[in-house]
Formats: sequence, structure tokens, C-alpha cells
Amino acid sequence: MTNDKNCIQSDFLVIGSGVSGLTFALKAALKFKDAKVIIVTKDEQHESNTQYAQGGIATVFNKTVDSFEQHVQDTLVAGDGLCDEAVVRMVVENAPDRLQELINWGTKFDKTESGDYDLGREGGHSQHRILHHTDVTGAEIERALLAQVNAQPNIQFLSYHYAIDLITEHQVKKTATKRHSNIQCYGAYVLDIKSNTVKTFASKYTLLAAGGNGQVYETTTNPTVATGDGIGIAYRAKAEIADMEFIQFHPTALYNPGEYPAFLISEAVRGFGAKLRDFEGRKFMQHYDPREELASRDIVARAIDKELKKSGAPHVYLDCTHLDMEKFIAHFPNITEKCASLGIDIAKDYIPVVPASHYICGGVSVNKNAETSIKQLYACGEVTRTGLHGGNRLASNSLLEGLVYAHQAYTHISERFDNTAFPKHVPVWNDSGMIKNMENILITHDRNEVKTIMTNYVGIVRSNERLLRAEKRLHVLYEDNKRLYDHSVLSVELCELRNLITTAYLITQFSKQRTENRGGFYNLDCD
Repeated sequence: MTNDKNCIQSDFLVIGSGVSGLTFALKAALKFKDAKVIIVTKDEQHESNTQYAQGGIATVFNKTVDSFEQHVQDTLVAGDGLCDEAVVRMVVENAPDRLQELINWGTKFDKTESGDYDLGREGGHSQHRILHHTDVTGAEIERALLAQVNAQPNIQFLSYHYAIDLITEHQVKKTATKRHSNIQCYGAYVLDIKSNTVKTFASKYTLLAAGGNGQVYETTTNPTVATGDGIGIAYRAKAEIADMEFIQFHPTALYNPGEYPAFLISEAVRGFGAKLRDFEGRKFMQHYDPREELASRDIVARAIDKELKKSGAPHVYLDCTHLDMEKFIAHFPNITEKCASLGIDIAKDYIPVVPASHYICGGVSVNKNAETSIKQLYACGEVTRTGLHGGNRLASNSLLEGLVYAHQAYTHISERFDNTAFPKHVPVWNDSGMIKNMENILITHDRNEVKTIMTNYVGIVRSNERLLRAEKRLHVLYEDNKRLYDHSVLSVELCELRNLITTAYLITQFSKQRTENRGGFYNLDCD
């Protein structure tokens, strides 16, 4: 055990406060009541991708018409043949138990007048199997989990704490680490944003649940905190990374220039019966897929992208005017209110929509126990590549994945916890000799440039030439950022830029290596 007063010790260090991190922290704290659990998150407690999830959680609830096998097959089809079927079956079959836990913790899902759960349907699903809380499901899950987590005396929740890097042999033993080598995680260096000091956290186990990287694109439904921090710090620690080329673009983000991030028009709206129309008001999905609006997201997003490039129009439309408005407003009050605030009467007007970066299917590689390639480091949620999503995530499978893998990590660690010692000789952070960075304009400029590069060259449709240009420009940005980072007192903005460049580079490199179009990846030169 390290005795340095500047080193904060815990049994569990959880990085991230979405559904994955909170679920794991809660389970660990309830089982090991004498253990210390620390959660660090870089913004307010609730600020995460989970908070903004609209649709819901997919699970087989009505077994008279639905089955595990149907959910498995829908997932495999959406993943375009690249899913790990054993993982898919594990997640689908564990779903009812994990959902029941959420309900037991106080999560409220909508019910029908008869008292049954009101199951929705989204693109790619063959049955109604989405449990939801109107159109703010993620916020309801976050509320319930935070209430439980904050009631546990052995959980310390540190908001406005930003994870900079994981601590491995590279820091502890001053030895260079290589990917595919024997590496162990000893904790993390974390920036206390309020005091602007870097703290050293040493832990028996570290769980990485830091979410995705939607902010790498100009148009995204992800909140501003989604800057690829988890993937960035795992990559620098030499963890295995996979499938970064598979970016899911949500087909229907509200077209409202100047609003950032983009407001999401849930997949469930099309599941409810809404139809897509081009800028002239004509339906077009029948030309792309027999499932039309209920095709998987990659197909619908590319169809919209093609229509926009063909017409030069700024957006297409989502038509809800033919739907039962009373039921629609009850199911989607948040979307209805948002549209009304912009002067859009959904009973009479079409909703202008465009595709937006929404979810990354790849990330830190984990096995079925949520173990990364680095010892004592576990990961779950959007930061990971589990094998569930393959080339394209089936709608409403992501919250479910986070729940299941948080449970898998908890179960696996529980079997080993009593025999695990605290890490020793963890070096505290040393930033002596650093100068205060006053060049914020450089950070802002480079961040915008990353977004432009990725949107123009590594977006919904790519090509070899576009990827080559992206690689060259990102390399220049990497060198500039490294020079700034190595000589400056750290800030969140500087560290976020570092991670945005890292994840942009990884997406580009993995895209260059893929030779066939599958799922959310499409390269004109692979046709």
C-alpha cells in the first residue's frame, strides 16, 4: 500500500457516471460495504450520454410474441455479420434480470392503461420490445441510479474531476510499455477542475466507463463531454482497441443551425410510424430498403446522405402529420415541446432532419467479463468494443450493453476481490517546470479543425483519398498538440483536444485498413 499523503486510495475507481459506471459502483458498494468506491466525472453527476438517451432499453418482455432468438437475430442482422454471436446471446438472455434490477432501484418505465409495460419498436427490431420513459428514458435511468448511488456511505462521488491518464508500469516502474505486453493498471491521474490541481488515485480495480466521442464531428447528438476521453487514455496506456471505423450516424437529428449538440429525434418516432420525405415532400425510403423507415440506422443515414447530395438541399423531412396526435404527444412530449419551441406544429408541419454522429461501435476491447487487455482495468459502455454491435448497433441495445457488462465486471471482480492487494509505490503527479498555457485560441482552432477534417473526410461516406488527407492533417495537429501539452499546465480543454485528435486518428487508421463495406462503414473505393 502506498503511504504518500498526496495519493488517494480506493478499492474501486470508476471513471464515468453514465449507466455503466453507476451500476457497477452501486453493486460493488452494496456487496463490499467496507470497501471504498470513488466515482470521478468531469462535469455534473448526471452529465453523460446516458442522460440524453431517448428511445429506451431493448429486452424480451412479452414472450408470447417475442423471444430471445428473435432479439438475437435482429442484433446479428443489424451488425451486418460482424457481431460476436456468443456475446449477443449473453447480453440478450441477461436483459430481463438487468432490467428488473433497474426497476427495483426505482426506474419508472411507461405502462399501458391495462398495467402492462408499453413496449415500443424501433428500426431493425422485428417486435415491440423497447421499455421507455416517454422520450427521456436515459434521464429517468440516470435519476434512479444517482438516487441509489448517493445513498451509499462508501461511495465518494467527485464531480468536476477529469481523468487525464491511467497509471501503469510506464509511470510506476519507469519502463516503456508495449501493446500486447503484460501491463497492469494501478489507478489514474485526475485533474480537479475546481482547484486546478492534478490528483493521484491508486486503486485495486479501475473501471473505465467514460462514454463515446461524438464531439469529434461537427454535427452530433452527443453532449459536449463526449470527447473520447476513455478511448484516448486507454490507447495511451497500450490497451487493445478495435472496430473504431464503425461510427453510427443517427438518421434524424433536428435540423436547427446554430444549436449544438444537435437535438435528437428518436428512432422510436419512425417506429411509431413517421415517414421520411425529401426536400420536395416525396417519400424515398422505398428506393433503398424494403423495410423503409424501419431499416437499420446505417441504411437510413446513407439514404438520407445520398438524397441530400443528389438534391443539394440542407435537410430532409420527417412526417408525423398522419399519426394519432394524442398518443404521439403522450409518447414524445419532449420532442413535441422542442419542435413547438421552434414554431413546428408536428400535427401540420414536417420536421426538418439531418444525420448526425451518434454512437461509436468500436473502442477498448473487452472480453465477456468486461476485462481489457490491461490487468485490473475493466471497461463497459460506449467506450468499449464488446462484439455486441458488430458493424452497426441495433437501436436501444446500448443501455442494455452497459447494464450487462457492468454486472459482468462486478461478478468477475467479486470472485477476486479478497485476494487483491492495494498497489504499491504509485508515483504522484509531477508538473514542476510547466508553464501556464495562455494560448486558448490555438486549442479552439485545432478543435474546430478536427471536427471539419472528420466531417468532410471520415464521415458517413469515405474514400481512400479522403482518408489520406485526414491522416496527413491529423498528424500535423497531433504534433502541434503534443508540443503544447508537454510544456503547459493542464486544462480540460487541452486534454480534450488531445483525446479528440487521438480518437480521430484511430477512426481514420481503422478505416484505412478495412477493405469491404459493412455496417456503419462505407468507402466508395470498396464497392
